[in-house]
Amino acid sequence: MNKSNLLIFVFLVLLMSSLTFPHNWVSLTEAQKQSTITGGRSNNVTDLMKSNTQNSSSPLENKTVNYFGNASGYLVYPASSSLSIKNNLTANNNTFPAVVMIHENKGLNDNIKNMANLLAEEGYVILAVDLFNGEVTTDQKRASELTQSIRDVPDAAITNLQSAVKYLSSLPNVNLEKIASLGWCFGGQQSLQLALNSEDHPLAATVIYYGRLVTEPETLSKLKWPVLGIFGDQDQSIPVTTVEQFEEALTKNGITNEIYIYKGVGH
Repeated sequence: MNKSNLLIFVFLVLLMSSLTFPHNWVSLTEAQKQSTITGGRSNNVTDLMKSNTQNSSSPLENKTVNYFGNASGYLVYPASSSLSIKNNLTANNNTFPAVVMIHENKGLNDNIKNMANLLAEEGYVILAVDLFNGEVTTDQKRASELTQSIRDVPDAAITNLQSAVKYLSSLPNVNLEKIASLGWCFGGQQSLQLALNSEDHPLAATVIYYGRLVTEPETLSKLKWPVLGIFGDQDQSIPVTTVEQFEEALTKNGITNEIYIYKGVGH
């Protein structure tokens, strides 16, 4: 599944004023402009919006930051000269909503940083984290080894991600009540794991792009904020039945959710 085709920006509108999904909140990037959601399902399916590609790029500031132990992440945010960008400025304290962005199994590479830049242009502070101690790979075998090392010791990754939330919370340009998590594949799984371990620093939203899921209603009852899930019905590692169980468990717990399953799409 091509991330550039599926990066959804407007879902973060939910971070602006309430924790409920507004009307017409789903938007796809330029590469997806000619697509329609066929077979997409959710509790609250809304009209598909096309992204406003007429808006010029906004000036950004970015840097590498140490946010946890030896872990360095990629921080990017609107420059101070563009504080009113995309109406995402909160009028009370000159702050932006923020996102902990979690890489897939290849590590914190340039593609993930580009995704962070795209979202920052919409008016968000993005911290793209690193769970692989600086290692980036294009080798699938090595990628599997790296992800397995995290799954073998999950607490280390959770602590890393919790520290990312704390770091964002310490920034003067971040709205403390509007911090979300977002990840793809391995990162999607970690986005959910962070959500399930955020009692001390509750999130405003959780976004999962085809990550491994938890389906037990009791476990998912820990979530107190909206969830967005993006999946493909041909994904052999995350069957549709599992996605449906996840959606049912969220709904059973009264958790606002939008779950989309793309027909004919694999992992």
